[in-house]
Amino acid sequence: MEISAQHVWLMISAAMVLLMTPGLGLFYGGMTRAKAALNMIMMSFISAGIVGVIWVLWGYSMTTGDGVLGIFGNPFANFGLQNLMGSPDLIKAGYSATFAIITVALISGAIADRAKFGAWALFVPIWITVVYCPLAYMIWGGGLMSAGGAVTAVFGQVIDFAGGAVVEISSGTAALVLAVIVGQRHGFAKDPNHRPHNIPFIMLGAAILWFGWFGFNGGAATSAEQAGLIWINTLVTPAAAMLSWLVTEKIRHGHPTSLGAASGVVAGLVAITPSCANISPVAAIGLGLVAGAACAVFVDLKYRFGLDDSLDVVGVHLGAGLIGTLALGFIALPVDGQGGGLFYGGGLQQLIAQTVAVVITLLLSGIGTLVIGRAINKTIGFRVSREAETAGVDLAEHAESAYAFGEIGGGFRPLNHGLPHAAATTHSPNESSSVAGQSLPPRPAKEDSFA
Repeated sequence: MEISAQHVWLMISAAMVLLMTPGLGLFYGGMTRAKAALNMIMMSFISAGIVGVIWVLWGYSMTTGDGVLGIFGNPFANFGLQNLMGSPDLIKAGYSATFAIITVALISGAIADRAKFGAWALFVPIWITVVYCPLAYMIWGGGLMSAGGAVTAVFGQVIDFAGGAVVEISSGTAALVLAVIVGQRHGFAKDPNHRPHNIPFIMLGAAILWFGWFGFNGGAATSAEQAGLIWINTLVTPAAAMLSWLVTEKIRHGHPTSLGAASGVVAGLVAITPSCANISPVAAIGLGLVAGAACAVFVDLKYRFGLDDSLDVVGVHLGAGLIGTLALGFIALPVDGQGGGLFYGGGLQQLIAQTVAVVITLLLSGIGTLVIGRAINKTIGFRVSREAETAGVDLAEHAESAYAFGEIGGGFRPLNHGLPHAAATTHSPNESSSVAGQSLPPRPAKEDSFA
């Protein structure tokens, strides 16, 4: 069988989605303190390593084929993907693996700065097997909420084109539960050092996520017309969400911020995920405006409820995931003149189907994560010691530091580099100096540690 344009596009899309996970690592890494940045990035990378192997062995098999009670596929039916050898279905298997990878990686942001790397590495394969695979099978693989499934027969067909429930709500719910289990960081809502240490990392990570999301949403497009709609919606919804987030920030806090711009983009991407192929571009703008403003408010609620969702996974992914999934009950386009959301005269059927899918996802991810998280916490423990948290999880868990601050603190060497020997003298920390005729201010006795 010759490779077709559809095959090539799916392979490119899979590569784009895979790139999103390192992009997420940069996004999350920039949002943490400097002494936890590597740990945060590593949590994304190890998710790719573990899930990549699991997907070949039994993960993909659990999301396709004949199922067990419509809940999950037979893990041994395509174990090791041996039955797919010589078939283009291997491309589909690879594409679906990238979704599983980033879904579990998203959860890690809720427990930044304080989680044991080993505990996270144990959580990843269990959660993918127990929560993600069954949910993907139920909605996409022929299970209860797929076409012909038992839930669909009663409540109608849920729309979740690229993962509003499967990816966003499931990961956001898991993040909420895990943040409660692991507990607050020391100094939460009090320590001013609990702030992003590298805004450019955040912006770069958000840009990579936005780029990869065109493959995330568009990889499964079956026609040029559908692909065009998906592409435009994936452009305009995060654009609108960014604008509304910044306006909300300006009104509530007085300043539009770079972090707000990046977070608004992600909120819009999350919101359009389930509906990218099923709403008009104008509706996509409205969805983005609502999601951006709402999530800008949601992320502040963690302080009111004492939930240390470190990197706002709950506020952005669960919040925008709920908005995007339920919005289809109102703005879904009719198909061949039939159905559609309330705004198109489609009645309540679509809203009911979307609501049922949300409830099932919340229950499955919530209960599954609670059992897994508590079991790990009771056995090996999920968080590092207070001393390790204070010193930084990078050193405690990986014996590494993202930045060698101590190596750049000797006098004015960076400024004097290349100057004549006479001008390149060093000075005591509090001594003013003159280099090449320029009067330099006294050097602080202690440099900022970017803790």
